[in-house]
Amino acid sequence: MIRAKALTDARAQASSNNELTWWIFMRISGLLLVFLVLGHIYMTFVAVSESDATYDAVVSKLSNPAWKFYDWLILVLAVMHGVNGARYSIEDYVRSRPNRFWVKGVFFSVVGIILVLGTVGLFSIR
Repeated sequence: MIRAKALTDARAQASSNNELTWWIFMRISGLLLVFLVLGHIYMTFVAVSESDATYDAVVSKLSNPAWKFYDWLILVLAVMHGVNGARYSIEDYVRSRPNRFWVKGVFFSVVGIILVLGTVGLFSIR
């Protein structure tokens, strides 16, 4: 587990290249998510009047593949960012290796199902 705040310290603390990659991903995805979510909030609640925020307006917006990709990118980045943070917590608090294996297995399975359902729900709107 890397506890560093700077890349040079993270490189020194990384037990594997994979762990360093996840450390970098957390910084980049967090920054991207801030701007993606703020843009989503602006376009959903500020740029559109309350009377225009209807089911039909949302369906017509999501008929554009660019909007679907934008929303899907938020979904995927948020899920992966959250899963990696939860993985850190699982490794910190579940001490037994067999228990950690099962907790991670169940957790990743549930997250995979949620990600698939979110993707299917988003892309099933025509």
